Amino acid sequence: MKPIQVGLLGIGTVGSGTFNVLKRNQEEIKRRAGRGIEITMVADLDTARASAAVGEGVQVVSDARAVIANPDIDIVIELIGGYGIAKQLVMEAIAAGKHVVTANKALLAVHGTEIFEAAQAKGVMVAFEAAVAGGIPIIKALREGLTANSIQWIAGIINGTTNFILSEMRDKGLDFATVLKEAQRLGYAEADPTFDIEGVDAAHKVTLMSAIAFGIPVQFAKAHVEGITKLAAQDIKYAEQLGYRIKLLGITRRAAGGIELRVHPALVPAKRLLANVEGAMNAVVVHGDAVGTTLYYGKGAGSEPTASAVIADLVDITRLHTADAAQRVPHLAFHPNAMSDHLDVLPMRDVVTSYYLRLRVADEAGVLARVTGLLANAGISIDAVLQREADEVGGEGSTQTDLIILTHDTKEGTVDDALAELQALPSVLAPIVRIRKEELS
Repeated sequence: MKPIQVGLLGIGTVGSGTFNVLKRNQEEIKRRAGRGIEITMVADLDTARASAAVGEGVQVVSDARAVIANPDIDIVIELIGGYGIAKQLVMEAIAAGKHVVTANKALLAVHGTEIFEAAQAKGVMVAFEAAVAGGIPIIKALREGLTANSIQWIAGIINGTTNFILSEMRDKGLDFATVLKEAQRLGYAEADPTFDIEGVDAAHKVTLMSAIAFGIPVQFAKAHVEGITKLAAQDIKYAEQLGYRIKLLGITRRAAGGIELRVHPALVPAKRLLANVEGAMNAVVVHGDAVGTTLYYGKGAGSEPTASAVIADLVDITRLHTADAAQRVPHLAFHPNAMSDHLDVLPMRDVVTSYYLRLRVADEAGVLARVTGLLANAGISIDAVLQREADEVGGEGSTQTDLIILTHDTKEGTVDDALAELQALPSVLAPIVRIRKEELS
């Protein structure tokens, strides 16, 4: 059977990895797919670099639309990234009847509904395993492996840059700014790391997982997004003393009033597997009603780990290339006419979780009683209290101390209101630190 022909848009880190792995393992891949898969055309603005990367026998062009217009190309891989030209090219490829493979989580999290509708109407597939957690096959697990389950919640470390930074802060006791510079020097963080450190990248990924898990449209605009830029070294130290580690988590959960969709730092019990994911690694925990809790762990980025996911999508499309479109696995796991519009994404004030609170307070009698009394009046139950020695916090003779409080589950809006009252107390000397706590049990 004639090999299926693939056009590659963008041959940077992931593109070159995809080309190399596909070439290296071509016989094994052919045995799995049932026919050969060949990248026969590459588009990249730097044609000299692209030609050097692919060698002879592959047509290299500077115009991506030439790939889309080629009638011999069956599948287009989009590895350009971003929302702009990438969206135009994906939509044009779909309109031309090409299947699409992409690693572009930002594009799908923001414009996925439009893209999937266009693909459905045209009878082509849009595959995106590489868009979430690199080489970890979490999309396939959610869309196919766990299809018997009613998914209850997902929690993931899905950004390697931030996990590396938090691991270094914990291990070395350094502040955020210092570790960020080191992460940039080592290549773990981009020159402009905003999407990573502000939680946007993780929010793109958890938005896609939420849609697949719960059968809802992609709704990135409704996600609650917080990064790690405001985390202090002392909070990481205090969390450790209390038996927790701080991780940036992407969380989506089925709740009584709708779906939670949020990204933020969280205290995770040190005994949980997720708390022990270190460095630039990724991990996703999924809880289903039938299977219970499952964990998916591996490299979330990099040339060949991400290429592994891209090629897995190529194999899936190759297997189903001639199948009736109605018999293929739906893009978001649920058939389009069965997607739910009545499950709303909850506003953050309605989310229920527990909290770590750190208050810098005057070291004087009665402060603890006032603070705990105010929390009690608000209906917030306290799980644990830790008060540091003043000398430890501010040095010998200090008149300030840190008061750390762990709460039981409470609605976020209730905590917001109570913190506003606490902040107004004359004995509270600095902005209160609030970090959510996730037991993941």
